[in-house]
Amino acid sequence: MFGSSVRPLVFWPPFILLMVAVAASLINLEGFLATTTTLNDWVLDKFGWLFSITALAMVITCLVTYLSPLGRTRIGGENASRILTPWRWFSITLCTTLAVGIMFWSTAEPLYHLHTPPGSLDVAANTPEAARFALSTMFLHWSFTPYAIYTVPALLFALMHYNLGKPFSLGTLFVPLIGDRLIGRKGRALDALALFALVCGMASSLGTGAMTLAGGLDRFLGTGTGTMMLGLVTLAIVACFTASAASGLQKGIARLSAINAKAFFVFMAFVFLCGPTQTILGYGTEAAGEYFNNFMQKSLFTGAFDGDPWPKSWSIFYWANWMAWAPISALFLGKISRGYTVRQFMLINLVAPALFSITYVSVFASSTIEFDMQSGGALYQLLNDSGAGSVIYALFDELPMSGLVGIVFLIIAFLSFVTAADSNTEAISQLCSTDSQAAMAGDSDENTNDRLLMKIIWGCTIGAVAWIMTAFVGIDGIKMLSNLGGVPALFIVIVATASLLRLVSIGTAKIGLEHTPSRSYSPEAHQRWESTRKSSATSQ
Repeated sequence: MFGSSVRPLVFWPPFILLMVAVAASLINLEGFLATTTTLNDWVLDKFGWLFSITALAMVITCLVTYLSPLGRTRIGGENASRILTPWRWFSITLCTTLAVGIMFWSTAEPLYHLHTPPGSLDVAANTPEAARFALSTMFLHWSFTPYAIYTVPALLFALMHYNLGKPFSLGTLFVPLIGDRLIGRKGRALDALALFALVCGMASSLGTGAMTLAGGLDRFLGTGTGTMMLGLVTLAIVACFTASAASGLQKGIARLSAINAKAFFVFMAFVFLCGPTQTILGYGTEAAGEYFNNFMQKSLFTGAFDGDPWPKSWSIFYWANWMAWAPISALFLGKISRGYTVRQFMLINLVAPALFSITYVSVFASSTIEFDMQSGGALYQLLNDSGAGSVIYALFDELPMSGLVGIVFLIIAFLSFVTAADSNTEAISQLCSTDSQAAMAGDSDENTNDRLLMKIIWGCTIGAVAWIMTAFVGIDGIKMLSNLGGVPALFIVIVATASLLRLVSIGTAKIGLEHTPSRSYSPEAHQRWESTRKSSATSQ
C-alpha cells in the first residue's frame, strides 16, 4: 500500500490499536467504558500531583529560558530564513492549540465553577466570590499554563532539529540528556505511542465539534442531529482539513489559519461591544488580579488534604489532556519556527496566544456569568438540560442580530476544527514518513505521494472514529483513551523540560547552536555538543 518512505513501526501500532479500541467499544460498550473509566480514574488519582508540578515547572522553565542567554539564539543559525511571517505563525499556533476548545468551553465551563465550586475552598455557589473564582480559574486553564506545555517541547525540538540536525522524532527531545540513544529504531515506540494519544484526542475533539455544529444547524435549519447529519458534518470537516493539509503549509494551513484568527478577533470584538461591556472590563480586571496573585496556589491545588475531587475533574484533567496532545503538536510548532530567536518563539507561541485567550475568556465567560446571575441560573439550567453546546446560542439570544451571530459562529467553529485538524494531520503524516529530514531544509510545500496518502488515510480514519463514537457509542470512551495518553506524554514533557534547562545551563556557544547552518546538518556542531554533554554529565 505504501512506498519505502513510510515508517511501519510508527504507523501500524497506533492504527491497529485504534481499530481494536473501536471494535471493543462496539462489541461491549458497557465493559469498554467501565475499563477506560477505571484506568482514567487511576491515572488522575496516582499521577495528579505530578501533572500539577510538571505543568507549573514548564511555566517557570519558559520564564528562565526567556531571560537566559539562550534567548538570543536563532533557530536554524544566524543566517536562517523564516518559513512564515509573525502573523501567520501566530495564527497557526492559536488555531492549532486551544482555539477549538475555547470556543465552546468559554461559556459552559464558568457555569460549572460558578454553581459547583470546590468544596474544600469554602466558596459559596452562585455568589460574587464564586463568580470571581470561576473566571480566574478559566484564566488558569486556558492561558499561560497550557501554552507553556506546548512551548517547552516545541522550542526544544526546533533547536535540536534545525541547529543540530536531529530527525523529526520524539527521540530528539531526549538528546540533551542521553544523546542519540532514542534516535532511530529505538525511538519509534515513543512516536507510535504519542501518535495514538493524538489521534484519539483529535477524534474526540472532532466528534464533540460535529455534535455542536449539527446542533447549530438544527437550530437554524431544522436538519436534526441524527446519525446521518452527524456523518455529513464530520465528512465535510474531514474533506476540508484533508484537502488543506494535502495542499501544503503555505497554501493550506497558513492561509486558513490567518483567516480563522482574524474571524476570532472580529467575533470577540462584536460580543465585547454589544454585550455587557462594563461588566466584562470589571470582571476581567478583578479576576486577572486573583489569577496572578494566587497563581502558585491554583497551579498546585490537588484537593489532597480534604479529599476534594474537583481538581481531578478540572485542572489535573486539563493538564493530562494538554500533555497528551503536546509531544506531536510540538513537532509541528517547532518545525515552522525556523528563522526566529528563542525569545521571539516565546512571544509568539506563549505570550501572545495566552493574552488572546485571557481576553477571549474575559469577554465570553464574563458575559455568561453576568446573564446567568441576572436570570437566576437560567443558563446553568439550560446547561444541565441540553448540554454544553447549547449555552453559547443562549448567550447569542442576549445580543443584537442573534440569528446572524449564531450563523457566523457556526462558520468560525467549522474553520476552527479544520485549521486545528489539518495542522496535526501534517505532523502525523511527517512523523510516519522517513523523508522528514528533507523537510528541515524548508521544503514545506513538497509532499511525496506516500505523505499525501498518509494524510488522506489518517484524515479518513480520524473522521470515521469520530462518527462511530458520536453516532453509535458516545464520545466518553475515546476521550478517556486520549487522557490515558497523558501518562507517557507526562514523562516525555518532563524529559523535555529537563533537556531545555540543560541547554540553558550549558550555554549556546559550547553546544554550537549559534553557528550551525540553517539548511544542513553540521558534524562539527554535533561533535562539540556530544563532547560538552558528556563532560558536563561526568562533572555532575
